Order: sequence, then structure tokens, then C-alpha cells
Amino acid sequence: MQTKRKIKNPTILVTGSAGFIGFHVTRKLIESGCLVIGVDNFNSYYDSKLKEARNAILEELRGYRLYRGNIEDIALIKKIFKENKINKVCHLAAQAGVRYSIENPHSYIQSNLVGFTNVIEETKNAGIKTFVYASSSSIYGESKRIPFSEEEDASKPISLYAATKKANELIAYSYHHLFGLKCTGLRFFTVYGPWGRPDMAIFKFADAISKGKPISVYNHGKMKRDFTYIDDIVAGILSALEKSHSFEVLNLGNGKPVTLGYFIRMLEKHLGKKAIKEMLPMQPGDVPMTYADISRSLRKLNYKPKTNVDSGIEEFVRWYKEYAK
Repeated sequence: MQTKRKIKNPTILVTGSAGFIGFHVTRKLIESGCLVIGVDNFNSYYDSKLKEARNAILEELRGYRLYRGNIEDIALIKKIFKENKINKVCHLAAQAGVRYSIENPHSYIQSNLVGFTNVIEETKNAGIKTFVYASSSSIYGESKRIPFSEEEDASKPISLYAATKKANELIAYSYHHLFGLKCTGLRFFTVYGPWGRPDMAIFKFADAISKGKPISVYNHGKMKRDFTYIDDIVAGILSALEKSHSFEVLNLGNGKPVTLGYFIRMLEKHLGKKAIKEMLPMQPGDVPMTYADISRSLRKLNYKPKTNVDSGIEEFVRWYKEYAK
């Protein structure tokens, strides 16, 4: 487990507080003595029961106030900032998923562009100086430079989801340049762990393997992903909030990519059951490898991921078995 980190400013807005990463960030912030204002729309992209279960845990904690609604609703966002003395903003709400963006582009425009602009605009209007937000490793697209560095050109995203995340970085820079807003964008690399999203590979695989159903293994299991455990991601986010750099875009990954095949073998090991594998080709919008260069995050955030894939999957499986009862 990561050590608790103190953040000086006591009231933080966390958008997407009932989401996977938002839930863990909110809980850690409250444990650190912060007050958290959460906002989430509990949409049906995946089973909202999981979001409600996460939120129920947060509701038991002192120092949490939730607003239910969409970040693209400007009236709601204005209301949140008006009713609360917010010191810093941690913007994690977004429409997630690469493949889903091919089928439902408008939901990405509304949440990831309109919603993002609403939140950063009201952050500026409220005189708040610290704005930390979620970007994504997907913006690197089909980059041939390995590992992925923040310094390389990332202007050719290969999915609409990635394009919206790159747009967020550009919008953030304009607000920094025009209004002096301190913005840190965090490019997350394949986050997994307890309370993870059911649309992501580890949850889908664990569920199918447990029930004796086949799993779809894309690119015949040869894809490499920089799987990053949730506790390490949370530590990076809290550090970004605490340090409040003038303007940064930083990778948060494990820095040690593994093949999808290895990832599945670790799941089989901890579930105690073999997978039935359906080998498939690469899917549209996917990339063969993600691999984070985390040297800049080490310098800027003192970011040092501590959880290897084997240990992380063990923790996920322990949670999954309890949750799936």
C-alpha cells in the first residue's frame, strides 16, 4: 500500500468520483484529511451497480459531498462551484473506452470536450489555480518510439477517444497561457486493480475464466501493455495535486510492459483456473504496445510505481472473488 500523502488545501473537487480511479482518489484524499466534493452521472456505459457500490463506501466517510449529474450540464457545474469553497480541482470524469468511441462519437464530444471545457472554465472563474486532469496513453497512437516520452509528437491519435484526450491537453495549455491556471495532465497507462471497470480486460477475463467461458485474446496475446496498479496511479495524482506545477503533461505508467499472454497467465494462477482462449486479430483503434517513459514523472512528482503485475493481479482477484459472490 502507498503511504498517505498530506495535501495542504482542504477542499478538492473530484469529477468522476464514483468511477474506478475517482473512487480510489477520493478515498485517499479523505483519509489524508481533505474534504472532497464529488460529481458523477452514474451513466450506463457499464453496470451502474458497481459505481453505486463504490459511492456507498464513500458516503460512509466524513468529508464527502456528492452531486449527481453530467459535467456537460453547465448549470450544474456553476452550482457546484458556487456552493463550495473549492481549493483544487481533480478532473477525472470522461467517457472512457477506445472501441466504444468508434460506435458512439457524440458521447465523447459531450463529456470529454464540452464537459472538460465547463469544468476548466469554472475553475478559472472561481479563481482556483490548481487543475489536475486525466489524459491517456492512447494519445501516442502508433508511435514507433519506445518507450513513449512526453516530448514526442502526439498529434496523430488513432481513435476519437484519444483525440479528445489530446484536445484536453491543448485546451489546458490555452487556459494556462491566458489565465495562469496551473495545469497538470496525467497520461494513464492501462490502470487495473480492485473496483476496476467491468469493460476492461482484467475484469472481463476474470469473470469469463471463473465461469468457464471463453475470452477474446486480441493480436493472439502478443500485444504488450504497461499495466499500472491503481495505488501507483493514485500516488501520482495526489503528488500532482500537492506539487501544483505551472504546466505539465506527465506519464503515469509502470514502466515495465508485459504481454497480454503473460497477464492472462497471472490471472489463471491467482484464479486457480485455466482460460478458454479465442485468439483474434488486432482490433481497430488498438496499438501493439504501450510503454511509459516515467523518468519525467520521477523528477516532477517523485513518482515511483511499487506494484508489479503478479502482485497487482493477486490483489484484484482477492477483491473480485469477494465482489462476485
